[in-house]
Amino acid sequence: MGAEKEIIVAVELGSTAIRAIAGKRETDGIMQVLAIVQEENANCIRNGVVDNIDKTSAAISRVVKKLNEALNINTTRVYVGVSGQSFHAVKNHVTKTFEGKTLITAQMVESLCETNLGVIYPDAQIKEVVPQEYGLGTRTISDPIGVQSEQVEGRYLNIIARSSLSENIERCVHNAGLELAGMPITPICLADFLLTSNEKRSGCALVDIGAETTTIIVYTNKVLRQLVVIPVGADDVTSDIASYNIDPEEAEMLKLTYGSAWHDDEQEDNSSKITLSHNRSIDAVMLQEIVEARYEEIILNVWSRIKEHNDKILSGIVFTGGGSKIKNLLEAFKKHTDADKQLRVAKGMPVNVTLAPTVQTGDRTIYSLIGILLKGDQNCVGEPPSAPREVQAELDFGMDKEEDPQAEKPTAAEEQTGQKTPADEGDTQPKPKQRSFGSKMKKFWGKISDMLSESEDYGLNETNNHNQ
Repeated sequence: MGAEKEIIVAVELGSTAIRAIAGKRETDGIMQVLAIVQEENANCIRNGVVDNIDKTSAAISRVVKKLNEALNINTTRVYVGVSGQSFHAVKNHVTKTFEGKTLITAQMVESLCETNLGVIYPDAQIKEVVPQEYGLGTRTISDPIGVQSEQVEGRYLNIIARSSLSENIERCVHNAGLELAGMPITPICLADFLLTSNEKRSGCALVDIGAETTTIIVYTNKVLRQLVVIPVGADDVTSDIASYNIDPEEAEMLKLTYGSAWHDDEQEDNSSKITLSHNRSIDAVMLQEIVEARYEEIILNVWSRIKEHNDKILSGIVFTGGGSKIKNLLEAFKKHTDADKQLRVAKGMPVNVTLAPTVQTGDRTIYSLIGILLKGDQNCVGEPPSAPREVQAELDFGMDKEEDPQAEKPTAAEEQTGQKTPADEGDTQPKPKQRSFGSKMKKFWGKISDMLSESEDYGLNETNNHNQ
């Protein structure tokens, strides 16, 4: 596949794997995923942020190389999703008062937004601003332009994160020999991918249970109202199990095979044992208590951020991420909260995305990656590099001016005119071949050796000539 069609390339920096994806947007707007590659256990991302710049740069370079080889393309730039523990939303109000009733203009609204952007947060930057509503006295409207009022109040939701977050990503991408096409916010990309317009309008919460973090996003009236990342995820459950002297990989298997976010006490078998490697075993009840206790913590943290919007999220709560694979997650959420809304786990692929025949995946952990891809609008692929021409390297050490005894000498006329005269008709002697770089170097070093012993050699030669 060549670069004649525009191809978008996106990268997700996950705690358990770094993934790259390529896709092209069809004329009807549908995104076709062409290939997905990943490198697991990179050990360079921690809590969703870059922890080791050198390792992250190398991992990005490797996954992009895999993508290039799979599609025979030359990726020159990438979109990289930005997320992490430091992401959260902060509300801010900006008010402007007039002497009398004044017609609100677009310039006034823009001025309010610029004032909001000027807010300084310690060791943090505003990554995105989401206008909420505008207050005009006792009224609250979504668009104040063209309305008269003595006062206008802009209400904003500022998405902020640690200042170094974007800087480290930029360094990693540049170190990998690539350009940065953009850094969309991963949680917002995920919400736009999984939640429908109707769900956002009627109100909906999205809970992404990742490996090391859990992200909560809330929409009402098609406006983002909440975004927060809590530092607990599915890997914490695995670590809890591994703390009982169990290998982490085996602990992950136990969690997914036997673990459950909620279990029925009446069906509990107190005598059940689960066999482990090396002739060991673990009590099934204890394993269940470990898993359930940690998921209860995750659920209560999530609910504390959602419950203030409970009466406005008519479309309920949607769960996604690797941590949502646990059994009985929805039952556990109902048990530990007083949520009376519809609960579901995101599955399948939305209608605006298709997979190429060679792409086989139904894993919900790639939803964020596809969401980042959908935000791309620039071609990320250049022409495939052509094979370099073989060039004869030549160095001028001054030895080329020395006469070659086998070379054809120019005539007097040729030296005067600077042009070579035609050879005689009977002259069939072949022209001497051009000396190679190796032979020139050999002669050069021979010349140096002769110069070092010049006086001794000349004396010897004179003696020999005299004897002759």
